[in-house]
Amino acid sequence: MTGERVQRRLAAILAADVVGYSALMERAEEATYAEIGRLRREVIDPCFGRHQGRLIKTTGDGILAEFASPLAAVKCGLEIQDHLASNQSPLQLRIGINLGDVIVDEQGDVFGDGINVAARLESVANPGGILISGKVHSEVEGKLDVGFEDRGEQQLKNISKAVRAYAVCEGAHRAPTGRLSTAPPLPDKPSIAVLPFQNMSGDPEQEFFADGIAEDVLTTLSKLQELLVIARNSSFVFKGQAKDVREVGRILGARYVLEGSVRKAGNRVRLAAQLIDSLNGSHVWADRFEGDLNDVFELQDRITQDIVVALEVRLTLGEQARVWRKRSGSPLVYEHFLKGRSLYVNFARHTHAQARSDLEQALEINPNFTPALVCLGWTLTDQARFGWEKDQAATYDAALECAARALGADPGCGEAYTVVGYVRTYQRRHEEALEAGEKAVALCPSGTDAYHMTAMSYGYAGDFERAILYEEQAQRLSPIELSVSMVDEARARFHLNDLTAARDIARRVLQAKPRWLTAQTTLTASLWNLAEYDDARAIARSILAGHPHFSVRRWGRGLPYRYDEHLDALLAPLRLAGLPD
Repeated sequence: MTGERVQRRLAAILAADVVGYSALMERAEEATYAEIGRLRREVIDPCFGRHQGRLIKTTGDGILAEFASPLAAVKCGLEIQDHLASNQSPLQLRIGINLGDVIVDEQGDVFGDGINVAARLESVANPGGILISGKVHSEVEGKLDVGFEDRGEQQLKNISKAVRAYAVCEGAHRAPTGRLSTAPPLPDKPSIAVLPFQNMSGDPEQEFFADGIAEDVLTTLSKLQELLVIARNSSFVFKGQAKDVREVGRILGARYVLEGSVRKAGNRVRLAAQLIDSLNGSHVWADRFEGDLNDVFELQDRITQDIVVALEVRLTLGEQARVWRKRSGSPLVYEHFLKGRSLYVNFARHTHAQARSDLEQALEINPNFTPALVCLGWTLTDQARFGWEKDQAATYDAALECAARALGADPGCGEAYTVVGYVRTYQRRHEEALEAGEKAVALCPSGTDAYHMTAMSYGYAGDFERAILYEEQAQRLSPIELSVSMVDEARARFHLNDLTAARDIARRVLQAKPRWLTAQTTLTASLWNLAEYDDARAIARSILAGHPHFSVRRWGRGLPYRYDEHLDALLAPLRLAGLPD
């Protein structure tokens, strides 16, 4: 452009990109290409026209557009994302929007940092989300029925100056499902997510070992009052994914992310770990550890201690005793435990039986190994609750014996109290269940299982407000894997006559788990009480299609409500909707 007069103007730039484009093309190239073309023709281009946008450039999976105002750009972005979400498109977009000075050449092409910032904001936006610069935020705040989450100063790639960024939260004023659809804000205290450690052993059979190392570090950290620790169910969904740590931190609502690798060769173990600040991607701490398999607990504790020091977390004397006690065990005990735990989380009758066998083998060698005692207690309770063992009473007693042995070996074992609370709830000894649940929460302040199990106990005991409060905390600690806590929240909201919320939450659970009876029955009852009779009958028919021997009376016998009127309130609309008694 030498010798030509440079034209500049202020412009609102929207950058959009397809999430996971390369993987989609690899799996289904023609279908992905066709869907992107359809999306352009039917959604994006018409939307640009309605909001006075001008297409600047396209790539295989990306789009740049210019708008006369930031408000028009954000409205357009919202319309596009709403369409994709409501029509269950197989594609997801990230959108970034910036307001900045741009250069325009004679052909109408646009260049400059204004565009570069929009593109970089797009690259770090949440899938299905919109990230805007501070300049855009100052222009649109108060002019749209949306909320904004302050993401702080972002150090964007190849942009020298940090950019203030805000996530657009369209559902921010809609409770309760809108609350769950946005990334959680960072808490006041340090927060951390532990990603699954990479298995460097070259043996796929060692995956459970690498996962177990990371989960044990996570469990130890979760006992600290001054930390918020994201649950395994959410942080482990990133296993095998090449995710930007900054994005992981935003999705999970965690300031710090721990990642690492494990190499096991014979009786030797080598661990590498690094702690990263998700706000800017900088390394807070990194180290390598090596030792015999017999030393694995000591290696884990060294990692945990270094993290606590790096984050300047102060421990009470009680926490020090609970977290870094002397732990005994052999490599064989630990391997049996890890195999049992990995089988338990698959949650099926046959995998529970296999898990029980491995856990019992671990305890034959070391009868006081508390992690195995706790996991066996959960396994036995499930087996009794679901009728997978004939002698229900004896199986519940065996679970309580596991908890008692765990507490005898470690009085500060909060996980053991979750076993007690779980058993006592289904034995209908509600006061004992609640007492155990509160002890579990006190000892495991970042334990999503502790909060969820205690919430379930409160729900069956009739304190639905407290149940919802604890389920919300469980969801904060596990912001991705929400279904288990959401289904009990939905039922609690049903009993509080918050029927619209109960209906919406149950529907969301069924999108992920379409045959889950607890969600199906809660949805049916909510729809019926909302006078949405046709929809209620349709869900009832789908229950019978998936569970042809379903009986309202038999289903109700498995729900340990303290008060008959609460059970009747749930079962009556199921009968009216056409489900057999």
